[in-house]
Amino acid sequence: MNPYVLTILLSSLGLGTTLTFASSHWLLAWMGLEINTLAITPLMAQHHHPRAVEATTKYFLTQATAAAMILFASTTNAWVTGEWSINDMSSPAANTMLMTALALKIGLAPMHFWMPEVLQGLDLLTGLILSTWQKLAPFALIVQTAQTVDPLLLTMLGVASTLVGGWGGLNQTQLRKILAYSSIAHMGWMIIVVQYAPQLTLIALGTYIIMTSAAFLTLKISLTTKVSTLATAWSKSPVLASTTALVLLSLGGLPPLTGFLPKWMILQELTKQDLPIIATTMALAALISLYFYLRLCYTMTLTVSPNTTNSTTPWRVQTTQTSIPLALSIVATLGLLPMTPTILMLTT
Repeated sequence: MNPYVLTILLSSLGLGTTLTFASSHWLLAWMGLEINTLAITPLMAQHHHPRAVEATTKYFLTQATAAAMILFASTTNAWVTGEWSINDMSSPAANTMLMTALALKIGLAPMHFWMPEVLQGLDLLTGLILSTWQKLAPFALIVQTAQTVDPLLLTMLGVASTLVGGWGGLNQTQLRKILAYSSIAHMGWMIIVVQYAPQLTLIALGTYIIMTSAAFLTLKISLTTKVSTLATAWSKSPVLASTTALVLLSLGGLPPLTGFLPKWMILQELTKQDLPIIATTMALAALISLYFYLRLCYTMTLTVSPNTTNSTTPWRVQTTQTSIPLALSIVATLGLLPMTPTILMLTT
């Protein structure tokens, strides 16, 4: 892609998200979401592969539907209350419609069906943008409007997403689909606590972005998109294979890794709010997700790929990919748990 075009598209991505962050008027927020969608569409279709074009079409249709629902919900609220302000959503019907549209935008269950299919059709870097940056603007709106939404709706979305994210990833062989289901499960954890402690949602979103970036960049540097090819990764780069296993366990939420921090805090908050059954359900759903992360770790570090040749290892040229972002994200993914008191003090 032409560097000038790429610069314009990435600037538009940043502009769309910033516009939604800064807006207090529904039309401006909607405009930011639309700029975001239109900026990432050419990035998704840049390879001109039928799968990429199909993924782009699916993504565009779902995002356009969600944007139309947001516009309709905000117009309905303005019709009933005479207010276009984001913080003044007092119509229950408009609130429910809005939360459903935002859930469709970020891929919460049961509006998640587009997410694995779209991510599967993209290359790893565009998939990374879709899984991380594209979640920021909708989440800004969710955090601002969550206090007026029916708690039952948010609880149902959260529990359904963690369960679907766990079950959906169990039988997958494609790593991008596994990361898509992982994303759905993490979104469920964020949405379940947004009404009780929005700062925990932001902490969970931050740690999710760091861990997912580490996972995608690792797969990109090792040129891996299928579970079967993970088995050959250890011979190419043993250090990267061992750190990848730890990154996956961090995504699963095992202590003493960074991924344990948001889950621990969210379970603690749910227990404080006298919701022990929901907290137990979420913890059990996290175990289902942990299974497929462990499966990937097993494939990557404990199995030797079947080989029929006894020849020496082929010559490998030095990689030209930049590894500094990968190194930084891996360090953050593995070592932020001791920073928990500092993070909590900064956010509360």
